[in-house]
Amino acid sequence: MIRLEFSDKIRALRKEMDMTQWQLADALETAQRKVPYWESGKIEPDLKTLWKLADFFDVSIDFLIGRRNF
Repeated sequence: MIRLEFSDKIRALRKEMDMTQWQLADALETAQRKVPYWESGKIEPDLKTLWKLADFFDVSIDFLIGRRNF
């Protein structure tokens, strides 16, 4: 379930900024093929990339991965 939430959040955040997948990849200095894979749930980013995503979108990693306190 975390993968699905992550992919949905990345897609929504990217669209809120009116960016293409390729523009996001360039901004994060990562391979262009990775963003579509993240958004489809095929792969998950490594920790370093999660930090970059969180900083870029000004959100927490917990938010990105759907972590909740119970």
